Amino acid sequence: MKKEHIVTRRWGDRRKGKTDWARFDAITDEEVEKSIAKDPDWAGFKDIDWSDALLVIPARKKAISIRVDEDVLDFFKSQGDGYQRRINAVLRSYMQQKAKPKKRA
Repeated sequence: MKKEHIVTRRWGDRRKGKTDWARFDAITDEEVEKSIAKDPDWAGFKDIDWSDALLVIPARKKAISIRVDEDVLDFFKSQGDGYQRRINAVLRSYMQQKAKPKKRA
């Protein structure tokens, strides 16, 4: 059986990240442009017009407690990180299928 590593922290406990913010703040726009120009992954995006981009805010999540069969949970966990997200996607798919209007004969 795989042993889980659970990390807990108190509300408001802020951990220092690994980002070097002083270095980030010191970078000029020109340096950013040069760096982007050298990046081969950026080539397909450089001509995109981002002015019509929309900000999409994901739906709120609500923490619940639910009982599921152990083998069902083990299956989703065996697929790797993000098992709760996958369970949510399966439930959403079911909901959307049930919410479809019934066709009349």
